[in-house]
Amino acid sequence: MSAAPIDRSLVPAGLWRLDAEALAAEFGTPLFVYDEDAIRARARAYVAAFGPDAVVYAGKAFLCAAMVRLVAEEGLRLDVATGGELHVARHAGFPTDRIVLHGNNKSDDEIRAALDAGVGRIVADSHDEIDRLERIGAETGVTPRVLVRVTPGVEAHTHEYIETGTEASKFGFTVTDGVARDAALRVAASPRLDLVGLHCHIGSQIYALDSYARATRIVLTLVRDLHDRGVPVPECNLGGGLGARYLADDPVLDVEAYARVLRDAVTTAATGVGVPVPRIMVEPGRSIVAGAAITLYRVGTVKVIPGIGTYVAVDGGMSDNPRPVLYGAGYEAYLPTRPDAPRDLACAVVGKHCEQGDVVVADAHLPADVAVGDLLATPATGAYGYSMASTYNKVPRPAVVFVRSGVPRVVVRRETLDDLLRLDAG
Repeated sequence: MSAAPIDRSLVPAGLWRLDAEALAAEFGTPLFVYDEDAIRARARAYVAAFGPDAVVYAGKAFLCAAMVRLVAEEGLRLDVATGGELHVARHAGFPTDRIVLHGNNKSDDEIRAALDAGVGRIVADSHDEIDRLERIGAETGVTPRVLVRVTPGVEAHTHEYIETGTEASKFGFTVTDGVARDAALRVAASPRLDLVGLHCHIGSQIYALDSYARATRIVLTLVRDLHDRGVPVPECNLGGGLGARYLADDPVLDVEAYARVLRDAVTTAATGVGVPVPRIMVEPGRSIVAGAAITLYRVGTVKVIPGIGTYVAVDGGMSDNPRPVLYGAGYEAYLPTRPDAPRDLACAVVGKHCEQGDVVVADAHLPADVAVGDLLATPATGAYGYSMASTYNKVPRPAVVFVRSGVPRVVVRRETLDDLLRLDAG
């Protein structure tokens, strides 16, 4: 980070000149503000790059009924990882045959709900889960359409907590010793299951596109092995994980370049091993919504500790964005009422929670005259902020606002103090 004004490319165009004080006055702070046009533009870029019906939005990045409807309107499929996410999707009227169900420990109830709803794909993650799919499929009279999750043993060059493609991952079947092959053969041989393809996801927040190419080559080698055994693999879902820009120094990743790497890797690998080129699907989440939002906070305290530094405390923190605490994730900060102001003050933006680790931006730069009552914004908070939010210290979760063509609308209301008591039984 530097003392220069905030890099405009980190802030969605539709939010750059928005009246932040008016938004804060109407909806309160903290506040998630999404540029709906930016989300739609990114979704369309993915569809243009990969083709119609090949893009599955990863709902875990951010999900609410309005987001589900946006995904449907833009022609994307939807990835859900729990019964709760499936419930939201169904509530919003999403076509269930366009849903992919994930999860490494799906319960009987979740599988039954998915089959009853007519979910289009279920990603099998373990032999225990294959057992459940066979049993519940027989009970319901529904034949699950299954993707077998493959763990290719590829280092994705990201934080260990969001790296899912190494052999130590809790997800999927490893390719080592034929484990993934045997799982796929078992599904293909089952009269109660329909093998529609393979699934591979190597992690999240990935900048090194060569990691995708290496994983693709490994998956296509498995496709050849299955093909040689008489088991066709018409579909390969290569997951998501393309990195988003959080800091001015982060690289700009082009969706078309990403698509080109995957297409070339699949075509080359399929040709090299002598199998038909499978249909490619991808599951972006973060790279669609992360850069489309900012979070607005109100400064409550500016504390200068001689010889140490300055803390700028805001009215949110780890309850609305736990990523800095979980992963050491970095963000920028700026004052949205003065976005072009130099940021000469090196400081730490911290939250209001009873944790020393409650840091929003560890290495922030703000205008030197930042004061109590100022609005402060962090850009690129559209993914894994609200979706991972909590009510720690009994702080109500923020509202979420979508802005389209300059017009804001609430898509998730702010929690109230009474909401904090809603589940109490005593």
